[in-house]
Amino acid sequence: MKVLVCGGAGYIGSHLVREISKLPGYEVVVFDNLAKGHAAAVPAGVKLERGDIRNKDDLERVFASFKPEAVFHFAAWIEVGESCSDPLKYYENNVCGTVTLLQAVQRHGTKYFIFSSTAALFGTPDRIPIHEFDTTVPKNPYGDTKLAVEVMLKACDDAFGLKSVCLRYFNACGADASGEIGEDHEPESHIIPIVLQVPRGKREKVFIFGNDYNTPDGTCIRDYVHVTDLASAHIKSLEYLVKHNKSDKFNLGSGKGFSVKEIVEAARRVTGHPIPAEVKDRRPGDPDTLVAASQRAEEILGWKRQYTDIEAIVQTAWNFHQKHPNGLH
Repeated sequence: MKVLVCGGAGYIGSHLVREISKLPGYEVVVFDNLAKGHAAAVPAGVKLERGDIRNKDDLERVFASFKPEAVFHFAAWIEVGESCSDPLKYYENNVCGTVTLLQAVQRHGTKYFIFSSTAALFGTPDRIPIHEFDTTVPKNPYGDTKLAVEVMLKACDDAFGLKSVCLRYFNACGADASGEIGEDHEPESHIIPIVLQVPRGKREKVFIFGNDYNTPDGTCIRDYVHVTDLASAHIKSLEYLVKHNKSDKFNLGSGKGFSVKEIVEAARRVTGHPIPAEVKDRRPGDPDTLVAASQRAEEILGWKRQYTDIEAIVQTAWNFHQKHPNGLH
């Protein structure tokens, strides 16, 4: 099967490319503008097409020559804070860009579409853990744009039969077991690589924003799912579409989550570094706990997480940073 991975040189996309390339029967092309992705993250032997989902000509060139049967869509801006200060940037890429991508999908008769969505579209949830059909009320433009795409995908299924799976998750984390690819954002905004910047000599200490939340240790609890486990869920979603030809949506979570303190402590154990931490005021809008239920993904997709221990997850991230002290180039 011919598979096009939009954003396949980015963090989660590159891990999907690496995993699906190991399997028989898939021909993979990566489509990425390299604004956030890295050409070095694309495995040898996989074709990288430079292009932007907002550019109809870029998409037409790739769709006409490659004729993909399935598209994985990771090509989104993802910073919540930036989405609040520059919402039009997010609507232009995440929504308008996806419209242009879906128009190419429709023109060329692509059958299947797997969308990297987010649990941010649940906003402040009604219950924990969060289930797939709970109320979606995003609290920021980033979440709004992801929800808009989910709504679009349903309309595309109704109108011309495009079958899609939307995967919602919170915090992708960790790195490929080889240490060859991993999380490399500039600037970095995710907690595990930020904590690991201290033993790497890139910062003196970490900040914990609030220690008076309604959680066992007072710090926020979040879901952390290893990036290779997320990649496997995307592959299983495509297999599901091929087998059942039916659109669906799934939450990908750990079921229990980890606190900020637990992340820092795991990093201390893995690195052997004291990693000083300073408590600061809460950030506005941070809920106590955000954890997704993933029973449906486990039961329907047959998804099973390989990484359930936070120390093992942090260890893979640490391996990557030690192997690539200056990131991917």
